[in-house]
Amino acid sequence: MRSMKKLTADVAVAGGGAAGFMAAITAAELGARTVIVEPEDRPLKKLRITGKGRCNVTNDCDADTVIKNIPVNGKFLYSALKSFPPSETMAFFEGLGVALKTERGNRVFPVSDRAGDIAEALLRRAEELGVRLIRDRAADVAVGENGSAEGLKCSDTFVGCAAAVIATGGLSYPATGSTGDGYGMAKRLGHGVAELRPSLVPLTSPDAECGMMQGLSLRNVRLTVKKSGKEIFSGQGEMQFAHFGITGPLVLSASAHMRRDGEYEAEIDLKPALDADKLDARILRDFAENINRDFKNALGDLLPRLMIPVVISRSRIPPDTKVNSVTRAQREELVRLLKHFTVRIDGTRPVEEAVITSGGISVKEIVPSTMGSRIVNGLFFAGEIIDVDAYTGGFNLQIAWATGRAAGQAAAELAGGI
Repeated sequence: MRSMKKLTADVAVAGGGAAGFMAAITAAELGARTVIVEPEDRPLKKLRITGKGRCNVTNDCDADTVIKNIPVNGKFLYSALKSFPPSETMAFFEGLGVALKTERGNRVFPVSDRAGDIAEALLRRAEELGVRLIRDRAADVAVGENGSAEGLKCSDTFVGCAAAVIATGGLSYPATGSTGDGYGMAKRLGHGVAELRPSLVPLTSPDAECGMMQGLSLRNVRLTVKKSGKEIFSGQGEMQFAHFGITGPLVLSASAHMRRDGEYEAEIDLKPALDADKLDARILRDFAENINRDFKNALGDLLPRLMIPVVISRSRIPPDTKVNSVTRAQREELVRLLKHFTVRIDGTRPVEEAVITSGGISVKEIVPSTMGSRIVNGLFFAGEIIDVDAYTGGFNLQIAWATGRAAGQAAAELAGGI
């Protein structure tokens, strides 16, 4: 039987992602000897691919606005976000030498458009502070006879500590190290875990037409999602068709509003800048320019190539009809179709393909101001493992920074690092 290496620290952090590094850096800034346990050979893997590799660091807004963009347990984060709002996040990274910029929707990115710059800044700061990075996988939190956390049991190492932070992430992007280990660790300590579901995830459809339009990207369209006929999301932007259904920024945002129960339908307004009358006038102009053409050959200026056969089929206008023979009623149906192009939704892609995991450690069992466990003294949580999730726009990373900051500070105080 191989012997296990033993280390000691004031604060031990399970998980080398955004929340874990923020917790570790915060604790170390307060004087705590800090260790991060991370199984991946390259820490902050998921952070490096966020925002399509650009890293939407946060959203340049106040704490109240962040909370409005957190549909699941947003109020729980009030204290953490008031203590470390987006302005503090921006100041933190600018203080580490990363120049930031604000784009549409108040989304904040590094000026370089490189997520790696954010990751490297965190790594440099942790190294400056003497944070020790251990390549290992945390398996359990050791609890002493007094009911307090006293170490992290890992595959090859035992890290004794006065305070432990679980920041192992969710189930999304398992290739980056997010394998859900922390949920089991928390459960074995008596914590409840809310149902784990994908959020910010592509949507699946039984409509074969999606596959016919695979790869088609639509820009500046309005997407409305309805549940049993009631609107639950509406937004304007970009989306794509895929072999399984629909994806893209609009679709990911819509998915955050959806739950498993109920019947869902997506409705696309392909021409949101035009009302029905103006769109009809536009169609009449196109028809006038193609007066001797068949209907199937007169839609090239109105629709993307891959969408034309689908629209023709749905319009029920015979494709060989001369455009000068298209009736007013047929034209009205075409207008309605372009303003209300529907896609049936029957589910989501797997949680492994989601940007974030919805569900996690019950917030009822966590102290909001410290992220401390109400069940095990000296245990703290940070980031995606907690049952909170937000819409796109930098809000989920802001949750990671704020909860990591709160957990790191409280852990250092408990460990006597100050």
